[in-house]
Amino acid sequence: MASLPSISPTPLDESARSLLTYKQKITVIAALAVVASAFVIEPVHHAPQPYKFEYSVKDKHGEQHRQEAGDGHAVQGSYGFTDDRGIQRQVTYVADKSGFRAQVKTNEPGTANQNPAAVHIISNAPNGHGGYAGVLGAPAIVAAPIAYGGY
Repeated sequence: MASLPSISPTPLDESARSLLTYKQKITVIAALAVVASAFVIEPVHHAPQPYKFEYSVKDKHGEQHRQEAGDGHAVQGSYGFTDDRGIQRQVTYVADKSGFRAQVKTNEPGTANQNPAAVHIISNAPNGHGGYAGVLGAPAIVAAPIAYGGY
């Protein structure tokens, strides 16, 4: 019986192999791009949720506190302190579609009744800009109105 000639594949030279590899890579990348474009990831928007928190800390230096509540459209809160010398500051605020509004009640030396921006400062400190021993008189916090995005 006569034997058939064996046929073996012709070995490809190095440039042909790298060309096939390059074409395969391009094909895979193109296929992945098509699959990825089929999935549109929508951002998840959560409706604003009501919240409320508060805390108070007392130690040998005085007391400080804060409380805040929001309904998803407006925020109301307050914070303040009383130090061991009896110096007090109480800030009450609202942030809503009309902006940020605060009222500061204090007896800090160097403060006086005034209403800069949308802040009302109510001071029962003696008139003048005197401080007390070892500490310079610090002005009360002044906040300018900021817009509330209503998110």
